[in-house]
Amino acid sequence: MSLNSTPRANRYHIAFLGRTNAGKSSLINAVSNQNIALVSPVKGTTTDPVYRPMELLPVGPVVMIDTAGLDDVSELGELRREKTLDILNKADLAVLVIDAMVGYTSYDQSIAVLLKEKNIPIVAAWNKIDCNDNGQVNELPEEVGFPVIPVSAQTGQGIEALKKNMMENLPNEADKFRLVGDLINPGDFVVLVVPIDKAAPKGRLILPQQQTVRDILETDAIAVVTKEYELRETLANLGRKPKMVITDSQVFLKVSADTPKDIMMTSFSILFARYKGDLVELVKGASAIENLKDQDRILISEGCTHHRQSDDIGTVKIPRWLRQRTGKQLIFDHVSGIEYPKNLGEYALVVHCGACMLNRKEVMHRIEQAKKVGVPIVNYGVLIAWVHGILDRALIPFPRARMEWAAERTE
Repeated sequence: MSLNSTPRANRYHIAFLGRTNAGKSSLINAVSNQNIALVSPVKGTTTDPVYRPMELLPVGPVVMIDTAGLDDVSELGELRREKTLDILNKADLAVLVIDAMVGYTSYDQSIAVLLKEKNIPIVAAWNKIDCNDNGQVNELPEEVGFPVIPVSAQTGQGIEALKKNMMENLPNEADKFRLVGDLINPGDFVVLVVPIDKAAPKGRLILPQQQTVRDILETDAIAVVTKEYELRETLANLGRKPKMVITDSQVFLKVSADTPKDIMMTSFSILFARYKGDLVELVKGASAIENLKDQDRILISEGCTHHRQSDDIGTVKIPRWLRQRTGKQLIFDHVSGIEYPKNLGEYALVVHCGACMLNRKEVMHRIEQAKKVGVPIVNYGVLIAWVHGILDRALIPFPRARMEWAAERTE
């Protein structure tokens, strides 16, 4: 991925939902002014959700999600419906596409109810208003609780009004994607400790490192990148004390030993725990590790799929560290990508990756699912700091989470 490309996880997610052949794909093409979605009069053309990154000015980078019709009664309809409903766990805004020739049906109403239950803002597109010659167009519904915009995906009528309403109803989170910028000041030095990760594509930094560098530069601070074995020399030659050292969690212990105590130190993964999720809740999860028992099942969940090395962090290192520190015979299950089990209640602990490939909405959903069934959840960075006995130090930049950790230890 180019350093200049906005990762999909950092884009607003806009889901286009509705009945089969309501015109969702055609509307995405009209809004984007590109033929990016496959359009056909055949019902069920869109099967799996399809992601379409684009720019929606003046909002900026977004990803539009084309979905299967929720009234699909084909043999695979229920599976398609489940995949469409899973999209709601990551949607920042829903565009409910209604066929004006059919009207506001019970299917449309049920979708709206579900969206409201999930607190997802809704904008409705009253599509196909150009079809007077071919069929009767129904009147706009009244008092539905969300804006309904008459549009024609074919002629372009109403598209600008639809886009304006979409922009007005996106969550207003100007600082939604700050990783470290609120912790530093212009002119500060920030040292990034970056081991050469065998799992990263050759010639590239992994995504969390790229994004952290970008956020530091946007704050007008100075990013200094070094490897773990050159950290001491780097600090000695800087000329002045850096504001913070940020490290890959896998070399946490060495970096902690080589970083003077008067310099804040944390990890990329802990930054992502706050950036994408709920750092306080993930710190609570760390306190549950000491209560693990023999034969407890642990779920290790990663938001992406990657080629696993012989000493892979999720499948090898974390299980080894947990068994060593707890002295327990633990059972580990692993999932990756969009997969997230619905049977979380069977686990004693969920360990999640830094989630650089997931958006905040989906990460928070995963945390809430664990909380709902009373299962503690922790992320890689928090767990690794706990394993090495340096979690208190790694939380110094985050006073609220550090207070929670102190409270958990005194209970």
